[in-house]
Amino acid sequence: MSQFTINLIFVGASFALYIGIAIWARAGSTRDFYVAGGGVHPVLNGMATAADWMSAASFISMAGLIAAGGYANSTFLMGWTGGYVLLAMLLAPYLRKFGKFTVPDFIGDRFYSSGARLVAVACLIIASTTYVIGQMTGAGVAFSRFLEVDSNTGLMIAAVVVFLYAVMGGMKGITYTQVAQYVVLIIAYTIPAVFISLQLTGNPVPGLGLFSEHTESGMPLLAKLDQVVNELGFRDYTADVPNKLNMVLFTLSLMIGTAGLPHVIIRFFTVPKVADARWSAGWALVFIALLYVTAPAVASMARLNLLNTIYPDGPTADAIKYEERPDWIQTWEKTGLIQFEDKNSDGRIQLYNDSPEFAQTASQRGWNGNELNVNNDILVLANPEIANLPPWVVGLIAAGGLAAALSTAAGLLLAISSAISHDLIKGSINPKISERGELRAARISMAVAIVVATYLGMNPPGFAAQVVALAFGIAGASIFPVLMMGIFSKRMNNRGAIAGMLAGLLSTLVYIFIYLGWLFIPGTNNLANTPDNWLLGISPLSFGAVGAIINFAVAFVVSGMTEKPPQEIQELVESVRYPRGAGMATGH
Repeated sequence: MSQFTINLIFVGASFALYIGIAIWARAGSTRDFYVAGGGVHPVLNGMATAADWMSAASFISMAGLIAAGGYANSTFLMGWTGGYVLLAMLLAPYLRKFGKFTVPDFIGDRFYSSGARLVAVACLIIASTTYVIGQMTGAGVAFSRFLEVDSNTGLMIAAVVVFLYAVMGGMKGITYTQVAQYVVLIIAYTIPAVFISLQLTGNPVPGLGLFSEHTESGMPLLAKLDQVVNELGFRDYTADVPNKLNMVLFTLSLMIGTAGLPHVIIRFFTVPKVADARWSAGWALVFIALLYVTAPAVASMARLNLLNTIYPDGPTADAIKYEERPDWIQTWEKTGLIQFEDKNSDGRIQLYNDSPEFAQTASQRGWNGNELNVNNDILVLANPEIANLPPWVVGLIAAGGLAAALSTAAGLLLAISSAISHDLIKGSINPKISERGELRAARISMAVAIVVATYLGMNPPGFAAQVVALAFGIAGASIFPVLMMGIFSKRMNNRGAIAGMLAGLLSTLVYIFIYLGWLFIPGTNNLANTPDNWLLGISPLSFGAVGAIINFAVAFVVSGMTEKPPQEIQELVESVRYPRGAGMATGH
């Protein structure tokens, strides 16, 4: 049986499961559509939350970025994990106590302002749309390889699948679909990692294998990897980060962005009680940890396997001939995500750091430039093939990668559609809209969001994890501060909240667009996205933390210069801070 047929079986079976669940759990009311009826068990909700949060960026791209950047890119792990703890402790129970469907619902009522609600809707749509670009990009990468089509075709297939189960099932369908997707993705991620860890270190636990001896050389695995990358002109894999300020800001940006992501926050409205929201958060951390403690090992072993494939006799010996390249390189070349150019016409593949510091060594070896460009997003998906694992493992990771991308995409699209139908249309434009009309508007807005996300996913401003990091920065700069101030500051009024959100959002967007192009349109950036051009060495990916500081500062200054909130709002804030119980999520 061919690899393509095996991939079709695994992917087709998983899709049939997802769509079948969506039909079984079809949303019949707005409450089903927005919060799954409010009756999801905490363990299942924790599993669904983990799938919702462990997106294509976590499954597909994060390990690729760590593989390429080593310790420096471990900030993705630290920021996302720390942010979830922040969300679980500081926001989730209090928002569940408030008992609303959506984040703009909370902001509109807490700050007694339709203007605040509208600004929150804008922030949510911009952050979620940026995030979903990364998910669709990841889905396109996965489909392009495993269905052997180009990435744009893969993207459109992903859009159709998401449309079928997200538009039909709403939060109810998405929740139970994400439970299934979590099971698929965690099995798909860990089984290849166990095989590869056994191959390289003899240890079946990847997280322990990372710190074990490399079987072939007898050296510690990380020391062996440092040696190999160093001989090819790259920085040591375990080298420290040169710009500590940027690292701290980037980690903080990911943390507060995680805590401000509406599609994750809304999951805590699907459980019956406040206590269940806390338990859901705890279970989600357990399920997330299963993947996150494995990711650094997957990244390190993938990098070592890739370099050993190109240089089977070591980095100082001849590389493999292009005509003798393994099948997996040939297959990924068809997708355009691996590209080769024989710059010195020797018929061999040179993969190294083409930098001025390594130029003399490269010249002595007869190299005229790096010849193999490997997209970071493919490493996890290609890992089983690089390690020559059985075909069924390749098919399994195909299903897992697609599950990761589609689960988060569905959650984000639901957040976007609920913001438009519930917060914008019902909350501001037509408060008297019927439940049937609101449900129809939600489905239409989700369909439109899928089309927009698919289009933008065809021209993403970076790798999947980098695009997601931008979304986290936007959410952290605009939504997280206003939620914190809304819960913990009785003095914060509507004018301060609106001014803070706008200041945080606009400053972050402007900084990002200057380096990555206005509205992410290629070629419209004012400055090259290089450390030499960054303000104080702060990357666009890290600026969300600065935007959040601006948000807090502006909000407190404006609020201090204007009148206090009404007494009933101050009492509401006081009651929300003590989550001793809450009713079901409501739409009022």
